[in-house]
Amino acid sequence: MAQQLWLLRHGEAVPHDSGPDEQRGLTDRGRDQARSAGRALTALEVEVHLCFTSPKVRARETAELACAELRVDPVDEDALSEAFDGAAALALMRAAGPDQRVLVVGHEPDFSQVVYDLTGGRVGFKKGGVAGIRLDGSRGELIVLLRPREIDRIR
Repeated sequence: MAQQLWLLRHGEAVPHDSGPDEQRGLTDRGRDQARSAGRALTALEVEVHLCFTSPKVRARETAELACAELRVDPVDEDALSEAFDGAAALALMRAAGPDQRVLVVGHEPDFSQVVYDLTGGRVGFKKGGVAGIRLDGSRGELIVLLRPREIDRIR
């Protein structure tokens, strides 16, 4: 079985002017998006082995809510705070080991860049959106891209 990298963009967060960027939390809608993403991955029978999250509050909250549905504990990973790219994603996957399904929770525009770096595909990542990439070495295949409204239909 090939490795799979699952990307979850944090849910809707409070406005930028509400405080320091790293301390912005989720709105009620953002919390709903996070729980829905976890339920959708469960419904799709994605067994997540590891979850890494940006330590920024909005991403950490998203990871905690989604991972409660997936029965895995998120681990803070500073590399997900900013400038996360395909090379950083591959480094996490190498650390995870073969045949692992890894969920990472973070930010834009990083996640669109990861998809491009690994698959060559250009995507728009909505808040609360999910993408799955099947990896074969340093190249990947985009297997799913879900926007929040599509996620709501799965659960």
